[in-house]
Formats: sequence, structure tokens, C-alpha cells
Amino acid sequence: MVQIIRKSTLPDALEIAEQLREAAVLAPTIVLKEPRPAGFPLLFTAELDLIEPAVAFLHEHFVQRAHTVDTLRTYTEILYDWFETLEQNGTAWNEASASDLIAYRNRMVLQRSGHTGRPYRVATINHRVRGILRFYQWAVRKRWLAASDLAGRSSDYTTATHGHPTRRSRQPSSDDSVFMLRQFEALPRPLTSAEVRELLSKLPPPYDLMARWQIYTGLRVSELLRLERSQIPERLIPGISRHVINVVRKGRKPGYVIAPSSLIGETAVYLSRHRTAWINRARRLGRAPANRELFVNGRGTPACKNTYQKVIARTGHDCGFEATTHQLRATFACMLLARLQQIARNGAAIDPLLVVKILMGHERISTTDRYLRTISIDGCEINVVLETLISDEEAS
Repeated sequence: MVQIIRKSTLPDALEIAEQLREAAVLAPTIVLKEPRPAGFPLLFTAELDLIEPAVAFLHEHFVQRAHTVDTLRTYTEILYDWFETLEQNGTAWNEASASDLIAYRNRMVLQRSGHTGRPYRVATINHRVRGILRFYQWAVRKRWLAASDLAGRSSDYTTATHGHPTRRSRQPSSDDSVFMLRQFEALPRPLTSAEVRELLSKLPPPYDLMARWQIYTGLRVSELLRLERSQIPERLIPGISRHVINVVRKGRKPGYVIAPSSLIGETAVYLSRHRTAWINRARRLGRAPANRELFVNGRGTPACKNTYQKVIARTGHDCGFEATTHQLRATFACMLLARLQQIARNGAAIDPLLVVKILMGHERISTTDRYLRTISIDGCEINVVLETLISDEEAS
């Protein structure tokens, strides 16, 4: 079975056997040009042989290209699952063929996830397959392989494409190959006003406030968790109803969101009560509490993405409807877009899609266009959400 062993920190010299102590004292003084941080994943075979190409791939993308921790985790999960499948089938990674990848894809289509127990989504399957193709393209480019069926052969596997008069043509790639499942774009489903109220009323702290931040600002979960205590205004300024909060977007791009004063006020209460109490308790118990992070859990440590997503899903299930963190973000986008369209119809010279694109941190306007189609199809529900959220804000 393939194993992931995390890189650890160097032990104290006094913990090392006496015959190796001199080397242990010298080790921290060695300067490395591209050091891997503690916690960096190292992949090993069942015989504990290092899977060097996989580690080199992760090293380049995380250390050399300075991708985010989320990107490192994603690539690690993809490579781990792929190499584990190859090992179970007795196939060497450098001998994997197109039929091996197709069998791997089909297994995900037919079986349930061993992690969640649910069927794999088409987007998840395509994401994993795409990651494997990128790995083999990289391996050929870096001379780990002379050639591979899974790299540089896009013309052999591409499916027929039809031009679209409103879209720019692009060169075919392995992403448009027979390996990929046909994927239909799903329109985002925002929550209704009743669902929003019920969900927020039943969420425990700090997850209730985190959900409010997503609903009122449209932040992604990763962006939400990167918020720091220092980014929140110390006090509310009379007459100011909105505050511009600078954030780090996906891919470390700079951006900003506009937070209403009511949200800043609720956050200030959380800081003075829950966060302070949890931090103090962590210190009393001898644990190292979070210092910079805005959102912490009851242990005084930074709030966890997986825990937050599970709490949202579980609370939504208890309320009788589906709820995800992405739906909270979609609710903000549809609410804002509906409001901006209303203002534009009244004569304001604004581009609603462009405004939403900026505030959502999208790279392409086509991504934002999904919310326009959502409110066109389901306008009644969106109007209810819009009126509720705006009336809540004006009343506060």
C-alpha cells in the first residue's frame, strides 16, 4: 500500500544517539537552496521505496512555483490514489497506458468513494484524470520518461469539437480527450430566505459567523480562513455603512470584499467574547493558540475547512435541505446580481456582471454569467432572498 509520510522537523541533538550527535548538531546549520517545509508529503511504495517522480512533481509545484497549500494537497491526493491503484494492479508507473487510465476512470464511475461513501461526481473524476495527465506530461518534459501514452498524444484521443460563434477557438489539449467524461454545467442553487434564516439560527459559533461572512461577502472558504484578526476594523465609524476589506484571493491574487457594518459589528462581538475566551482557555491548558487567524475553534486553534464544511452540511440536513459552503457563496452572488440588475433598470450606468465578477474574485465573466442564468430561471426565489437579506441589513 502506498504511504504518505510527512517531512518532520529536525530533532534536538540531545535526543540523538551519541555516535550521531555531532552530525545532528551540524544539520541545522546546513543551508538548503530549496528546502521542503515540515509537513511536506513524501510518497513511498509498500516496500518503503521513495516514489521520486511524484515527490519531484510536488516539489516543483509547491516549492519552486510557490503554489498554495490547497494545490499541494490536491495534487498529493491525486497522485496517491493513482499510484495506489497502479500498485494494486501490479503496474509500474512508467508503463501505465491509456487503457490503465481509462480503467481507473471507469472504476470511479462505477464505485463509490472510499472516503465519503458517495458516488464520485463527474467533476471530481475529470479533475483527477486531468491531474494524472498533467503529471505524465510533466514527467516527459522533465525527462523522467522518454515518452508516454498519457503525454503528448492529445491528437490521438481528442473528440470532435464544434465551433461556437461567440467563443474564441483554442488548440485541442489532453483535457479535451477521450479520457474525460462529458460534463454538463450545473447552475448554482442559492438558498431561500427561509433556509438562510433557519441555517444561521442553528449553526454553532464560530461557524454561524463564518457562514454570515460568506453570505454577505461571497468569500470562498479558503479566502475566508485566510482572514486575519488585524483586517477587522477596531471600531465602527458612525455614518459608514460599508467597509472595504482587502483579502487574498484564490491563487494568492489580491482582491477585496465589501462588508456591511452589521457584519463587522457581529465580528467585533465574536472577537471580544468567543475568540478571547477560547484563546485564553488554550493558554491555560498549555496549548499554543492561534495568533493571526480571525476564526478559531473551541480549542483556540484555527478553524478547519473540512470541519466547517461538515458542520454546514450536517446542519442543513438537520433542517431538511441541502446546504454547502458553495451555496452560501452562490446566495451572495445571486442576491447581489439581482439587486444590481434592479439598479441598472432604474437608469444607473453600471455593468452588473462586471461588478459581481470583481467582488466574487472570478477570472472570467463567463463564470459569473452562471448566476445571471440562475436568477433568470428562478427569479421568484432570488427576489425573496434579496428582499430578506437587504431588509435585515437596513434594519440593523
